[in-house]
Amino acid sequence: MVLLYPITDFIAGDGAPGVTAADYWYEGRCPQTQQRLRLPRTSVAVAIAHGLMQQLNEDERFQREGKMLGVLLVENSAGQPAVLKAFSGLLNGQAAVAGWVPPIPGRAQVSLLELQTLRQLEQMQRDIMTLQQMPERATIAAKSQAFTEQLRSLAAQHQQSKQARDLLRDEYSQTLTGSTLDQALTALVRQSQHEGGEKRRLKRERDRVLKPLAAMIAQADAQIHRLKQRRKALSRQLQTQMHAAYSLTNFVGQTAVIQDLGPTGLPTGTGDCAAPKLLHYAATHNLKPLAMAEFWWGPAQGDKQPGQFYGACAERCQPIMGFLLSGLAGQDPRLPTIAPPLHVLYEDDALLIVDKPSGLLSVPGRTQDLQDSVVSRLRCQRSEAKYLAAVHRLDKGTSGILVLAKTAVAHSQLNAQFAQRQVKKNYEAMLSRPVEQRQGTIDLPLWRDPCDRPKTSVHYERGKSCLTEYQLLDMSDRPRIRFTPQTGRTHQLRVHAAHPQGLNAAILGDTLYGSKDQTCRLHLHAHTLQLVHPTTGKEMKISCPVPF
Repeated sequence: MVLLYPITDFIAGDGAPGVTAADYWYEGRCPQTQQRLRLPRTSVAVAIAHGLMQQLNEDERFQREGKMLGVLLVENSAGQPAVLKAFSGLLNGQAAVAGWVPPIPGRAQVSLLELQTLRQLEQMQRDIMTLQQMPERATIAAKSQAFTEQLRSLAAQHQQSKQARDLLRDEYSQTLTGSTLDQALTALVRQSQHEGGEKRRLKRERDRVLKPLAAMIAQADAQIHRLKQRRKALSRQLQTQMHAAYSLTNFVGQTAVIQDLGPTGLPTGTGDCAAPKLLHYAATHNLKPLAMAEFWWGPAQGDKQPGQFYGACAERCQPIMGFLLSGLAGQDPRLPTIAPPLHVLYEDDALLIVDKPSGLLSVPGRTQDLQDSVVSRLRCQRSEAKYLAAVHRLDKGTSGILVLAKTAVAHSQLNAQFAQRQVKKNYEAMLSRPVEQRQGTIDLPLWRDPCDRPKTSVHYERGKSCLTEYQLLDMSDRPRIRFTPQTGRTHQLRVHAAHPQGLNAAILGDTLYGSKDQTCRLHLHAHTLQLVHPTTGKEMKISCPVPF
């Protein structure tokens, strides 16, 4: 089977790639050394891709469904250039197609299981929709409304009757006496009792009609819940089995299953994209990558347009790109960096608490230039760790206490503590200008406008409740302050400090929210944190020295 193609199959010329500029870089950090590795998308790779597009115009297989395709320009052991091509996922239900790079090893082991599971998931979705659309739901809604209107009408009638009886009762008291008065008042009481019975009978009739319907709907809702739980478990089981079966090889010769490259989980389909297929094949066949390009082909899908070029996808490719590129020769010597170890404040079998430096993300971002973070560094430096996940986040510019879980159970328990606001936190900061009030509480609702990222703003209609207690530690021109947040919204302390209805004094170095001082960092530090240990149940209080 031919998999290596000469460049002249795609572009005219002598086949020599030459040196061309890059308009995009596939990037990642080596898990062992934290060296930043890069593979370019060059004009030659783009030209090869355009040549492939011309060929695809005459191939009906690629007109039916939209998907990402890729080309990899390589050099063989004899120094001769050649081209590999790959598609993401399946092509019309087929994983292996002649002339295209085959799937990552392991797909064949789970392909039947994947097909069976997907069919089960589709049937579950159909069952859920049937239960959600059952006619009894419309029936109970209509009948409930009818009974509500009847009761409202009856109540209005009874109110009028009561007012009439009250008038009669006053009249009888003034005009009648003795047994005649007693008989007249007794008749009014009986009329009231009759109306009360009328109301009770209508309610009993309502319950007789609605309760069986409500019971049926409750059973259906319980079945929907069970189906959703089963669907979720089945999806996770398939993902785990696929990631445990798929094995990738890099240019160092290391082989790892996808499960080990993302201990806290990677999306289903990781490893099925064009880029991992191309790089794995090159690594296992002694081929040196020179440049790569990926493009969308077939019907448009979302923001993907046919013939347009795209970089590594943030969810599936980017997290494993550093491993895939490891061992590539010829990297720019100015790029390698060895990440210094993070200062550990506390560690045991369930917890890892570190002092996050300012300027470092808590968790990896979505793009290739935002992969360096506390979590990614720790996973690289502690490759033996089976599980490691941040329980909360600090802004990139904020330093201080960051809590990570070393087990899924600890992660779940700590997440619950943070969600229920059981974790007590204190921050210290320096403000960019003096403030008059020594202490108080700031109550300003915050909202993240999707059209104004990354900023958070005060919004009284759309914002979520947000409380911050504060206490000044000194009254200088750049006062030091202690914040005690009662909620945990994005940029909460920064907005509450800067807003005119807050302190009207941005945190020193916070240029996003109005600080004009060009300082080396954001002067905000997570100083103390108090929580309950997820396994021992004992209360813990951690502190971290303020670096400014």
